[in-house]
Amino acid sequence: MITRAPLLLLGLAVLAAAGCQQKPDALPAEVDAFLAEYSAEFVQLYAESSEAEWGSNTHIVEGDDTNLKRTEAANRALAEFTGSAEVIDKAKGYLEQADQLEPLQTHQLEKVLYRAANNPQSVADVVNERITAEAKQTETLFGFDYQLAGQSVTTNEIDRQLRELTDLDARLAVWEASKEVGPALQEGLVRLVGLRNETVQALGYDDYFQYQVADYGMSTEEMMALNRRFIEELWPLYRELHTWARYELAELYGSEVPDLLPAHWLPNRWGQDWSSLVTVEGIDLGQALADRDAEWVVRQGEDFFVSLGFDSLPASFYERSSLYPLPPDAEYKKNNHASAWHIDLGEDVRSLMSVEPNEYWWMTVHHELGHIFYYQAYTRPEVPPLLRRGANRAFHEAVGYQLGLASMQKAFLQGRGMIGADVESDEIQALFREALDQVVFMPWSAGVMTFFERDLYAGLPADQYNARWWEYVRRFQGIEPPTERDESFCDAATKTHINDDAAQYYDYALSYLILHQLHAHVANQILGQDPRNTDYYGRQDVGEFLRRLLQLGATRDWREVMIDYAGGELAAKAMLDYYAPLMAWLAEENKGRTHTLPALPE
Repeated sequence: MITRAPLLLLGLAVLAAAGCQQKPDALPAEVDAFLAEYSAEFVQLYAESSEAEWGSNTHIVEGDDTNLKRTEAANRALAEFTGSAEVIDKAKGYLEQADQLEPLQTHQLEKVLYRAANNPQSVADVVNERITAEAKQTETLFGFDYQLAGQSVTTNEIDRQLRELTDLDARLAVWEASKEVGPALQEGLVRLVGLRNETVQALGYDDYFQYQVADYGMSTEEMMALNRRFIEELWPLYRELHTWARYELAELYGSEVPDLLPAHWLPNRWGQDWSSLVTVEGIDLGQALADRDAEWVVRQGEDFFVSLGFDSLPASFYERSSLYPLPPDAEYKKNNHASAWHIDLGEDVRSLMSVEPNEYWWMTVHHELGHIFYYQAYTRPEVPPLLRRGANRAFHEAVGYQLGLASMQKAFLQGRGMIGADVESDEIQALFREALDQVVFMPWSAGVMTFFERDLYAGLPADQYNARWWEYVRRFQGIEPPTERDESFCDAATKTHINDDAAQYYDYALSYLILHQLHAHVANQILGQDPRNTDYYGRQDVGEFLRRLLQLGATRDWREVMIDYAGGELAAKAMLDYYAPLMAWLAEENKGRTHTLPALPE
């Protein structure tokens, strides 16, 4: 275990070494010793922090601040260690001599210094305030009592009603109920923005958004340009989807065709997924899952990965995870947003879900288990704990989405007995449904969320939050609020990630592009199948490809990994190729209809 006194001595030693010639062969050994000590202490504190966060997300009791205090204490201990002046000086000193080090050592030192920038103890009071504020915001967000017609309602139920209701007045009531948490979070969000900025500015970052982007080895300007380019490349397809939705929903609801889509018309709280607007005849997972329970869905997800040659999940996964909805009479709440957890960067892997036997959770289970098997793949001696993460942050989501996509394709579902072997389905409609999820997601993720959070941390005044939010929703999604939404609301804060996974939402946008490049490689180069209709199940050659990729962790530069495993640099081409048949169909379907979105986003 590293203690403060030895670190101080080591820090003085490295500063002295910077001013005199050190034997080249001595430095790598010294760095190894430092990294070993640092990693041992880091893993212990990280596990304690993760365990506390787990409790704060899975057992929320109104008026009970036990988990809150535990989370604050654990996160503070981790922050004090990772952001200590000794650690910062040590990492900086070694990196100044990077030409004498192995790449694996350099990668680890860079992660040490990057993590320190989020917790610099030179501004310990600010860091501690931020930790307290983040824990409080989590409690407020996930402990919120959503009300509909005077009755408590879960987010699962809100989502179900937005997918199914056809009465516009009822839909408006549900949509408005989903936004009521915003004002409760506004004050905390304003405080968090300031504290997060102050924290990273202590080590030279302009703001918290720039800090998060730097994890990709990019500037804010480069990241914004990248996201803007991908939106523009996919825009013609999104524009056709938007036009189709305006006309079809107007007919469904018996209304005039609007120029912009009213937010409460859409089957998702934020308009990020419209896939439930289309049913693919012959592919009805609701019927296939009708007599199954939630545990069966999870076990089928595990079976998929085992069929690829991965090891089974440890028994502790099922013992420690929180996989299913709480019973109606539960005296506590939990976060209903699906997530995967690598508690100790070792064998303790868990998932937080609220699985029900339906199509959404079928795909989500495969997605979340993708994260879990990713964790297991790089948890090996060759990958140091500090590099047990994706090649970049987007890679984890990309792999999850890739396996989620594979689990929904017709050939896979037929092979699993989820639909009949002789069932006929409309391939364009299947593609259409996927586009209403994936393509619709891009202007939301690369546009609304990314541009809003950039502004948020660049100094957007608190009395302009809602106006700026809806400005971007209109510009990138072509969606407008159903009623006036002034600054008494804080609709941005209703999105979980704004509060507890801040300034990183472009990860999801980039992950969709990585997903399509990886999937195209598997389909074309390994399976020899149409990327739109694959069956990964039982293909251990696919599993071997995935294992070679996943077991790298963050030991190599993500750009090199893209070239070696995804066929080239990050680009939208594979995604555009995938949806090319749909683009032609939509152009024909929308003949005679007026497009109200501009040819390119403003």
